[in-house]
Amino acid sequence: MTDDVLLLGAAEQARRIAAGELRAADLMRATLDRVRLRNDEINALVTAADTAMDQARDVDARVAAGESPGPLGGVVAGIKDVTPVRALRHTFGSSMYSDHVAKFDAVVVQRLRDAGAIILGKTNTPEFATGGNTFNEVFGATRNPWNTAMSAGGSTGGGAAALATGMIGLAEGTDLGGSCRIPASFCGVVGLRPTPGLIPTWPSDYPWDTMQVTGLMARHAEDIALALQAVAGPSPLAPIGQSVDFRDFGEMIAGRPMAGLRLAYCKDIAGIGIDDEVEAACRATIDALADAGANVEEIEFDLSFARDAFLALRGHWMVAQQASRLDRLDEFGDNLRGNIEAGLAVAPEELGKAEATRGFVWDMFHRLLQQYDHLLTPTMAIPPFPVEENYPQTIGGKPMDTYIDWVAPTFLLSLAGLPIASVPAGLDANGFPTGLQVVGPPAGEAQVLGLAARIQELRPVGTAPTTDS
Repeated sequence: MTDDVLLLGAAEQARRIAAGELRAADLMRATLDRVRLRNDEINALVTAADTAMDQARDVDARVAAGESPGPLGGVVAGIKDVTPVRALRHTFGSSMYSDHVAKFDAVVVQRLRDAGAIILGKTNTPEFATGGNTFNEVFGATRNPWNTAMSAGGSTGGGAAALATGMIGLAEGTDLGGSCRIPASFCGVVGLRPTPGLIPTWPSDYPWDTMQVTGLMARHAEDIALALQAVAGPSPLAPIGQSVDFRDFGEMIAGRPMAGLRLAYCKDIAGIGIDDEVEAACRATIDALADAGANVEEIEFDLSFARDAFLALRGHWMVAQQASRLDRLDEFGDNLRGNIEAGLAVAPEELGKAEATRGFVWDMFHRLLQQYDHLLTPTMAIPPFPVEENYPQTIGGKPMDTYIDWVAPTFLLSLAGLPIASVPAGLDANGFPTGLQVVGPPAGEAQVLGLAARIQELRPVGTAPTTDS
């Protein structure tokens, strides 16, 4: 087996395993070899399941018996360390839970298992998924496979880095303000923030949460479409759910025609500026879409007014998530504790105004999506920054007004509750991948992933450098 098999898309790996062209056990052996060679350097996988090889052999036994191994049969998946996996260490990236072991699977994990995916283990995250750079006091920092001096992004940084190095074929993640999209952009993979409730989030300390969602990441948009068929749809355990037309996801695997597609491009929805190299890579992708037959129009679409609304709602989210632990504030790390304290200071009047602003953002998108099929905008305004920094110091060479400004291009879009994918849009002059966000209509995951798949065809970025070839 060559290393190329580890970097195939999950859909292709599953196809080969089901057809008997590739043994799941062989794929797992190669995976474990890759983990041994790369994980000490990258620090993407933090807890491994000792049953992974047994899971792979079970898949091969089903194939040998003429049974279907499932749509994800043999695909290796990593689960973010805020999502429980039965009998595995489950730390939330927090020293408060450094020895905690989960007693059951989350709904998304059980559905991945039922589809034949193999759970390799847990991927790194900042404490309770709070932050755009993946580091914590339990496991340390995750590094970017394209340059290990740089951040992999966050908070699903471990999942993105593991995908980029071939340690997994699918990554489960969460996304409040960009936690699937930021690391996807930095690591050159695809990250999907789906419609709230499309993938049930259970268990949850905040069951009625409409801000943070359970999401997916993969090397190819088609892989996410295939995985959605397995994990999407309501659950009686979760109060927020979405009905699903599974035919749409299947259609997306074949790609989406460009002719007549109406696309709006805005280079800076947050009003914070953008790095020239990042914008150049995104614009080249926009030009490629136009050349392929899409109707592309550059527009102004300023969401900067909604910044304070998101921060107020994020503060409420922090308090709701940690309500049972508020008497243990001094045990949290500085970053999470500061965010909780900021949430405790939010006044009810601010929350009321924030919800009104969120409604106005929805109305803006409703009007925009009557005129265009998608909004496209850079995922990040900057390239990856040094891993030792909690956040970057400048955007486009100019100092930020506040520390959180750099993630505004993703968190402002979260307010609308629409499906959003970050797809690689090319490499900058320094060889770093750049992400482009694709925003779609309500419940339009199929359309979003279809366009993302075409972008990957038009603008392939290749794979991160390896040290073991």
